[in-house]
Amino acid sequence: MWVVVGVVAAVVLVATYLTWIASRVDRLHGRVAATFSALDAQSVRRAAAAAAMDLAEVQTAAKAVLGAHPDDREAAENDLTRVLRWAEVEAGPAAVAAAVEPSRRLALARQVHTDVVRDALAVRRRWLVRLLRFSRRHAEPRFFDIDDPVLDEPAAPS
Repeated sequence: MWVVVGVVAAVVLVATYLTWIASRVDRLHGRVAATFSALDAQSVRRAAAAAAMDLAEVQTAAKAVLGAHPDDREAAENDLTRVLRWAEVEAGPAAVAAAVEPSRRLALARQVHTDVVRDALAVRRRWLVRLLRFSRRHAEPRFFDIDDPVLDEPAAPS
């Protein structure tokens, strides 16, 4: 009798653990999708703020980000960052002041996305997850690899 109870308890414990691992994989992939959506929204906000500037090069780079295919988005973001830094040096920090806060928010969103992708990839690499193929329903998460988009804040007039 105790053997049956022990076996049932062991099966329940193993099933509970496997269910917890499977739900963790699902939750992490859901978080990856949510953080990518937030990252995308911050990218669009920064590009919209840059498109409203009076500098033609910045407007062109911003429109390229807004119209970029998802596969080309990283390169377009890097071009916009490069052009904003160029404008900051050439025209002064006040010229790009509208893009400072959206750039910081984009950097924060990218960092959060990077952390969640790293966690999801770590869970996907676990031997039990690979053996039982818990991540087969989800595409492998990708990092959004862009240059640090943070710009310097213009100094307050004294």
